[in-house]
Amino acid sequence: MGERGVRNAEVRGSNPLTSTISIVIPVRNDAEALGRTLDHLAGLQGMARAEVVVGASGDIERTARVAEGRARVVWPEGSTRARLMNAAAAEARGEILFFLHADSLPPRDALSVVETALADPRVVGGAFEHRFAERRWSLRVITWINRARYRLTGNYYGDQGIFVRADVFRGMGGYPDRALMEDLVFSQRLKRRGRSVLIPVPLVTSGRRFLTRGPLRTFSTIVWLLLLHTLRRDTEAYAERWRGPADRPPGSPWSGRAARPEDLN
Repeated sequence: MGERGVRNAEVRGSNPLTSTISIVIPVRNDAEALGRTLDHLAGLQGMARAEVVVGASGDIERTARVAEGRARVVWPEGSTRARLMNAAAAEARGEILFFLHADSLPPRDALSVVETALADPRVVGGAFEHRFAERRWSLRVITWINRARYRLTGNYYGDQGIFVRADVFRGMGGYPDRALMEDLVFSQRLKRRGRSVLIPVPLVTSGRRFLTRGPLRTFSTIVWLLLLHTLRRDTEAYAERWRGPADRPPGSPWSGRAARPEDLN
């Protein structure tokens, strides 16, 4: 699979690092999703050598209650994913940073898989295969298209569980201070630091944003934003619309209405 991929046999080797992994989760008004993810993380193999650091915004009471005893929570200024992740990463103690969205569930052996991938000193980071949790045909089509994209380009999104050596992350200055596409820009820069690998094991992420806003409509918006980014046009002007109202969870309906049946195709 070349520099962008790691074979199953290589990833699942028997010589993992012993470094602490810091799992970094950005969350904005999304305590319910965070709770489900923390429940799932408790069952990961090797969690005794990992820590969880949450960068949070909004809904202080519920977020603190859900995270109590399970994660450290920091409350930076601003609510973009970039600021939340950078603030949490600044508090992380691990030699490896593993970034998860609040509605993403990694495979049970994710920690050892990441450690083994980084046992190769040439590898600076990478991400997992992507798969939606919901079994809608439209989401499956989007997954196929997305997999072709990142396998060809080696550019990863945050819902793939990006991981990176902590010293490399800090040497890069963390995620760019953007309201949109911070993960894509970071992934592109990461490749210039060394090998960036794709773990051929899926990390499962909720497709709620697509189902709430309409899968095809949402995917078309992503394609439009990618086109603007490729043409070096400003995408920040679209950030507030994409992220939704600051006082609501990410992916809330654009128009404030629930999804219609015709959207869920």
